[in-house]
Amino acid sequence: MVSLSTEDLQIGYGDKIIVEKLNLKINKGEITTIIGANGCGKSTILKTIARVHPAKSGSVYLDGKMIHKIPTKEIAKKMAVLPQSPEAPSGLTVYELISFGRSPHQNSFGRLSHEDKKVIEWSLDVTGLSTLANQPVDALSGGQRQRAWIAMAIAQETDLLLLDEPTTYLDLAHQLEILQLLEKLNREEGRTIVMVIHDLNLAARFSHYMVSLRGGKLVKEGTAEEVMTHEVLKEVFQIDAEIVKDPRTKKPVCLSYDLIQKEQATENRKVVNF
Repeated sequence: MVSLSTEDLQIGYGDKIIVEKLNLKINKGEITTIIGANGCGKSTILKTIARVHPAKSGSVYLDGKMIHKIPTKEIAKKMAVLPQSPEAPSGLTVYELISFGRSPHQNSFGRLSHEDKKVIEWSLDVTGLSTLANQPVDALSGGQRQRAWIAMAIAQETDLLLLDEPTTYLDLAHQLEILQLLEKLNREEGRTIVMVIHDLNLAARFSHYMVSLRGGKLVKEGTAEEVMTHEVLKEVFQIDAEIVKDPRTKKPVCLSYDLIQKEQATENRKVVNF
């Protein structure tokens, strides 16, 4: 099972620093979600961990090795990445898209083996896309297209999955289906999953561990009970939240919230001590 961590990670675009000195350890065999307001650096962190975006300084470690020193194919056998709003080439079928997830496991001839085809069929089945296997990806609805990309990621059969807003475009039922699928992969196969999710209640429900950010800095990390608090959400999102316990899952839920005044928010950042 792979391990993943960052050390004094600083990320930016040009002269602008987005993330400062981030020290993060992803727990093996757990589901970790990253939450925070738009522009706080959530997606940028995933891109940097996945070696899509270079860090300005600091390091990312995969199984104790600096990730920029690991061959790309070796990384692809350990880590699958689903970026935000990916695009497929025009005319590509769902089956063909998912087959790309098998690339790290193929030989130099690039032919699908019997095992590859079994994994692709399984990925189609668990994401509810079997009847759409031969349909062009660009002919699918937004939710169907998102499930196709997730199917490609899980077909890669890596111990580590990085997912940037995997429930985007999905209705309530399909959001739950996808997150329950990821939960099943975690529980039954021990896959380590790192997700960026905007829905706080879903994040709390499906996470072993949560990481909250504001302005590129870590505010609070821990269990859902430790992160989904009135004080933390006030600091991270500038909201006055009412937190209760979900009677079904026993996890914290943001029942309702109001915006707080900027003056009050500034004062809170000065006095709140976690």
